[in-house]
Amino acid sequence: MSSKESVAEPAQASLISPLNLEPPAPMDRALPLKLGVLASGSGTNFEAIARAIAQHRLHAQIQGLIYNNPGAKAAQRAQDWNIPTRLINHRHYANRETFDQVVVETLRDLEVEWVVMAGWMRRATPVLVDAFAGRMLNIHPSLLPSFPGIRAVEQALAYGVKITGCTVHWVSLDVDSGPILIQAAVPIYPDDTADSLHQRIQVQEHRIIVKALTLVAQHHNAVPCR
Repeated sequence: MSSKESVAEPAQASLISPLNLEPPAPMDRALPLKLGVLASGSGTNFEAIARAIAQHRLHAQIQGLIYNNPGAKAAQRAQDWNIPTRLINHRHYANRETFDQVVVETLRDLEVEWVVMAGWMRRATPVLVDAFAGRMLNIHPSLLPSFPGIRAVEQALAYGVKITGCTVHWVSLDVDSGPILIQAAVPIYPDDTADSLHQRIQVQEHRIIVKALTLVAQHHNAVPCR
């Protein structure tokens, strides 16, 4: 019997906080949030956002996807949803600031109001953070402040914690340190691998990124604070 079979648990093995999220109220804003999504990899969180918009669960529209790796699967997902894509390969720029300046200019050309880092594997400089101060969210595969930075799933397994999860937070200059908006907890099983745990975390990422953007859409004039 595997560890998953030996422990009885609810079908939805997660806890999302804050719990007092209300269903989306009718929007008094004439126009939807104009989102720009930054992605470096598979783009599953991007697709979760696109699907929520298509199903009228999120009052927003994706102005475009920016990706930095030529082989990123996120680009094909965006094309499948008829969403504009822009490849900005960081390897073609002398430094992070120059790269971020091109990202900012592209976001502005796309008329983006809010930025979502959805698997964006680049450290933001003041050029990007200041351009969208208080209007940029990141999703990270751990319960911050635990395990910031890269390979967060592997960090959790190596440390031996029994619960991990994912976090949506406001972006600040320090890596994965901005004010937390919403989190979801995911249990770690004794026989988990990095792949199996990451797959279960992704399920919760897809839920909380939409919930976080719903909060933004409802309270778009709120200023994030600690």
